[in-house]
Amino acid sequence: MKSIATLTLSLFALPIALAATMQAGDADLSKLTGQIKVDGSSTVYPITEAVAEDFKGKATKTRPTVGISGTGGGFKRFCAGETDISTASRPITKTEMDTAKTNKIEFVEIPIAFDGIAVVVNPANTWVTQMNVEQLKKIFSADSPAKKWSDINPAWPGETIKVFSPGTDSGTFDYFKEVTVGKDGKIRSDLSVSEDDNVLVTGVAGDKNAIGYFGFAFYSENASKLKLIPIDGGKGAITPNSKSIEDGTYAPLSRPLFIYVNAKSAARPEVAAFVNFYLANTAKLSKQVGYTPLPTAISERAATNWKAMKLGTQYLDASDNKVLGPIANVYK
Repeated sequence: MKSIATLTLSLFALPIALAATMQAGDADLSKLTGQIKVDGSSTVYPITEAVAEDFKGKATKTRPTVGISGTGGGFKRFCAGETDISTASRPITKTEMDTAKTNKIEFVEIPIAFDGIAVVVNPANTWVTQMNVEQLKKIFSADSPAKKWSDINPAWPGETIKVFSPGTDSGTFDYFKEVTVGKDGKIRSDLSVSEDDNVLVTGVAGDKNAIGYFGFAFYSENASKLKLIPIDGGKGAITPNSKSIEDGTYAPLSRPLFIYVNAKSAARPEVAAFVNFYLANTAKLSKQVGYTPLPTAISERAATNWKAMKLGTQYLDASDNKVLGPIANVYK
């Protein structure tokens, strides 16, 4: 076991290693070797996979691997020291931080983009043109699950609703559940669930009476197969798009996305270079895969925190497990 002095010296040396790696050009990237283990959110997967592919094209001797265990599943591995980077569609929780602390895992939290949760139905669904949060609660709550569309609105058909959802390890599931049925509420048990959002897309696209939800990026990739539903959070129905997600008007179904970097892993040149590459390209690549880039001020602050190896979460009050956002008020 490392002494406190050794650990402190190791952390002190990290910014030096980072500074050297941040100055590396493409030629230096080509000299890097080693595996970079990434796992976590299926929502964050498209941008992370795009980063990994572009990075691999320049750092040809490295082996970045990107898994989709879900935000919760990714944090389980990350907090056990099994991965270098965890992708997340929600901030790390107090319980997860406690596990990391027990395992002597320190981390840097980096917001990378904004995303909205898209609520979708089959294109053949002609009766739903918008929904409010209370209607979503009627569909997804275990207390009073609506079995038929007419249970939501008497003017709608008396057809059985087929419900698709990310799995319980998904940060999207966690966030959607809190918004619709509350932290202490329970989601209905007869869902068709998957950690793979492509499975959800296929399910909704194949059933006229289906409804589902997932990250807006996946809707963007599959817009021709799905019908996007505007959501009324109390101020009128809003359709998710880059503007409404970034400015928060698509409420309450928009949120920031994160990566978490193991501080010990960051001392390895290939991991530091990967994160630097991620930050340098995330705005461009996030647009390409359907996310909303962070405002410049927030992305610059996130990069500064990374370069300085600012440990821990900026977005969660660990004492009472409450989010300190909106993110513009935290990263500034």
